[in-house]
Amino acid sequence: MKTHTKETQAAMTPNSAIQLLKEGNERFINNTMIKRDLLNQVTDTATGQYPFATILSCIDSRVSAELIFDQGVGDIFSARVAGNIVNEDILGSIEFACKLAGTKVVMVLGHTACGAVKGACDNAKMGNLTTLLHKIRHAVKAVSEPTDTTMRNSKNIDFVNEVVIKNVHLTIEDTRSLSPILTEMEDNGEIKIIGAIYDIATGKVSFLD
Repeated sequence: MKTHTKETQAAMTPNSAIQLLKEGNERFINNTMIKRDLLNQVTDTATGQYPFATILSCIDSRVSAELIFDQGVGDIFSARVAGNIVNEDILGSIEFACKLAGTKVVMVLGHTACGAVKGACDNAKMGNLTTLLHKIRHAVKAVSEPTDTTMRNSKNIDFVNEVVIKNVHLTIEDTRSLSPILTEMEDNGEIKIIGAIYDIATGKVSFLD
């Protein structure tokens, strides 16, 4: 499997980029990953890189975008932060990836049983983590059910996973509202901004509408 070139990247559309991610995850969950010469890909990308996707995911050690989408060296930009939230540094990085480096899709990837989301559900406080979790609290408040306050915590995994989904949607909203560059690119059909959820128990990625 060769690395992407300027020509193969340019020929790709946002929809075809999404399809590559879907096909990669299917290979991952079926244990039929493509055999790659990664060292050869290191050589191929030494003078330039032409990734087709940018993925913002959680730092969770089980959620490596390159692995779960069966991609090689130089295929994707991977931005990682607990709770897959955005700030100006992350947005600047994604703007570079799309506007200057040519990626066709931006994915916000949440995952089931997210520890950062659990912390936000419990209103946990610890050093700099407090500020980060405060951003996820918006998603906690946006999930209306259950109304019973004793069920709105990390012990209720169904509630946690609903917050995970809501957090992805809100991160996408923040991306669009805080980045005129990415919004314009999406409006022009140059990129798509999408959300997805990784199931840590099965390895399957579910793409959100």
